[in-house]
Amino acid sequence: MNKNIILAGVGGQGLVLATKIISETAFRAGLEVKTNDVIGLSQRGGMVWGSVRMGEKVYSPNIPAKEGDILVGLEPLEAFRWSHLMKDGGHIILNTKEVYPTPVLLEEVDYPHEEIEGLENRYKVVKINAREEAKEAGNIKAANTVLIGMLAKLLTIPNSIWEETIRDNVPPKAIDVNIQAFYRGYNYL
Repeated sequence: MNKNIILAGVGGQGLVLATKIISETAFRAGLEVKTNDVIGLSQRGGMVWGSVRMGEKVYSPNIPAKEGDILVGLEPLEAFRWSHLMKDGGHIILNTKEVYPTPVLLEEVDYPHEEIEGLENRYKVVKINAREEAKEAGNIKAANTVLIGMLAKLLTIPNSIWEETIRDNVPPKAIDVNIQAFYRGYNYL
């Protein structure tokens, strides 16, 4: 199983932890993994992204244009920005919770709703309000775990490995909520 996964969001959404859980799970499943996060210039609300490449042999964490298999969009605009890396027909898991960048807040530009809707013309897009699903699981902070559950459904890694990795990477008091959030996402597809 060779997969190229892109994560796209804004600063403060927990992209680094999400990338870690995905890559560590793949490693525990016996796959070779290369990953990177671009966060150095981010600030709360600023653009962040990461990649996870997994398979039998992986040479670089960088995903060339048109080779992305799955894009996990923690925020719709950021998913749109990184969609150029996706294969036609690839999967996009799209959190519908919008975080407006400063130019939109200052009314200098409009939020690109139509362009984001247009992603469905080229990709298999599944939309979810991950924050609301996480709230139903017990804590809105588990929104990314909902998205990870959806991603897990598209991969062939056993759920027991996902659960183990989640348990090892979230605070003890948040384990149960995150496991519930994972399965809310997994069963959503």
